[in-house]
Amino acid sequence: MNPALLPVAALVAAAVLLLLPGRPRTASPPPGPRGGGGSPPTSAGAGERAPLLRLRPLLALVGALGGWALTGGPWGLPAAAVSGAVVWVVLGRAEDPAVVRRREQLLDDLPVGVDLLAACLDAGGSPEGSLLVVADALGGPVGEELARIHHRLDMGVDPAQVWRGVAEHPQLGPLGRAVGRAHESGASVSRAVRQLGVELRERARAEVETRARSIEVKTAAPLGLCLLPAFVVLGVVPLVAGVFGSMRLFG
Repeated sequence: MNPALLPVAALVAAAVLLLLPGRPRTASPPPGPRGGGGSPPTSAGAGERAPLLRLRPLLALVGALGGWALTGGPWGLPAAAVSGAVVWVVLGRAEDPAVVRRREQLLDDLPVGVDLLAACLDAGGSPEGSLLVVADALGGPVGEELARIHHRLDMGVDPAQVWRGVAEHPQLGPLGRAVGRAHESGASVSRAVRQLGVELRERARAEVETRARSIEVKTAAPLGLCLLPAFVVLGVVPLVAGVFGSMRLFG
């Protein structure tokens, strides 16, 4: 084994040991949406990115030593600097997996939540009560966000201000804009929410179709690369061999 690789192996082993999960700690369950007027539950697992941030200097050093060990010579030091910088930047820009899952679940469950909210409003429920009913029934990130909206309305905050804040939410923005416009214009909130549910379902269907078409395009290139050698071997090579075999190159 190359002695230059020993520091790299030691640092990799240290990183693996630090990344191993420790003993699980029991945590008290977060308060529910109805709990004493407190804030709604927050998403669990928000610290999944913390081990990467804690090991960021060590992993950057491992990358630097790896670049130096693989390159060596006069280019070893520049390669180490570039490798360490790349690892540092990539780890710094890595997004928390819990945040990604929460955002995707918000986008997936929002049409269902809007449909349930429209059904509650059509049944004669008030917007505040309907928000709480849907939050309890749906749960998840959408339920948490709806419980937050209900909490602010229940505390006496101006509904126009509340829905303007919801309109700035990255995922719940369409709901905030639809209900806010209905409040400002005096239109039926139930009708606005019902129309929003139809729009969200159509948008989700269009996104699925667009994704399916993009998959067809992306699979065309690998299929072409796989079929081209077979076409050359089975079609072109026998034809060329037959042509040269029928020719008399020497008299």
